[in-house]
Amino acid sequence: MDRKNLTSKNIIYLTLAAAIIGGFLLLFIEIVDELKENELIQFDETLIQYVQAFISPRLTEYMSVITFLGSVKWLAFSVLMAAVLLFMFKKSSLAWFMILSSGLGALFNLLLKWIFKRERPDIRPLIEEQGFSFPSGHSMGSFIFYGSLAYMIIHLAKRKRWKTAWTVLLGCFIIMIGLSRIYLGVHFPSDVIAGFAAGGAWLTIMIIGFRYYEYLKNV
Repeated sequence: MDRKNLTSKNIIYLTLAAAIIGGFLLLFIEIVDELKENELIQFDETLIQYVQAFISPRLTEYMSVITFLGSVKWLAFSVLMAAVLLFMFKKSSLAWFMILSSGLGALFNLLLKWIFKRERPDIRPLIEEQGFSFPSGHSMGSFIFYGSLAYMIIHLAKRKRWKTAWTVLLGCFIIMIGLSRIYLGVHFPSDVIAGFAAGGAWLTIMIIGFRYYEYLKNV
């Protein structure tokens, strides 16, 4: 097969991927524009107050566990374990996909935080966090890692119901990690949404790169 000739399936795939990346980028840019014009204050404060109206000792304990599962330490450990297992089962391409998507994504998040330098909210923080707030590293990192995990399952699983079930479960888990950051008072809601947008765009780009690599191996 000539590499220069794209099939209709490839064209549809690339068009869909471009639309997804564009959607995430437009959402991120819109939030940045609102941030620069200080038009997110009412939205952020209203949503924080609504979420924190449910504060209780038991829920705080639960949310602390959820937020840990989006932390740098946990994600780094999880990426390492996933990569080791994939290498053991001779899935080296997927192993490198997991490592590069999360590793480079983490560096990208640090770059964005350094660019925007937004301070964290001080409305009612339940835990202490260091560093800048925008975009949320937990939200971006969890979207990339758990999204990569969902893609890996889709790539390897044979039964459609398992693919669907795990994708929905991991998607809900990503949302809960973002929600935990708002509940604990360490991120504005706009930080979380921007983290999801940046993470979604980055993950889609990495998936395209992985698919292209797989395509080159098979032609």
